[in-house]
Amino acid sequence: MGASEAGDDSKDSKPNGNRGISFLDFLMRIVAILGTLGSAIAMGLTSNENLPSFEQFIRFKAEYKDLPTFTFFVVANGIVSAYLAVSLVLSILHIVMSGARITRVVLIFFDTVMMAFLTSGASAAAAIVYLAHKGNARANWIAICQHYNSFCDRASGSLVGSFIGVLVFLLLIILSALALSRN
Repeated sequence: MGASEAGDDSKDSKPNGNRGISFLDFLMRIVAILGTLGSAIAMGLTSNENLPSFEQFIRFKAEYKDLPTFTFFVVANGIVSAYLAVSLVLSILHIVMSGARITRVVLIFFDTVMMAFLTSGASAAAAIVYLAHKGNARANWIAICQHYNSFCDRASGSLVGSFIGVLVFLLLIILSALALSRN
């Protein structure tokens, strides 16, 4: 009986370890939701700025909608935030049923797709923010951030949450693969 009990203890330790991984997965998904939703809100709702001009009737305006890349960034962060909110249900399921395999494989697949989607949106927006800060003399693009400080600061800040989301997705994929290998 001593040998069989030792075998049972080793089987019980794996699901408990997976339960801990599942709980960490749940917390990391919440962090990712906060990062991506915060990025979408920061870019979509607060990134606009008006510059007064010498003429009373002419105003220069900078909004995220002016650049399709920023629009893609906001949409990508919004879609990823919605996916993360839905995936919380499966994450809770994994806490309760630590031996679930098929749903972990499904999460790995969709987490990978969402990470690629989020990375593409964040990278495209980062390129535009870089051009806004530095400009490009060869293409005759001037740096606009010296005029639109608030717009550029908010756009740059919104990138941080999105790249945190990318990092969290990378860790989520590794965690899910680790949990699968322990089953």
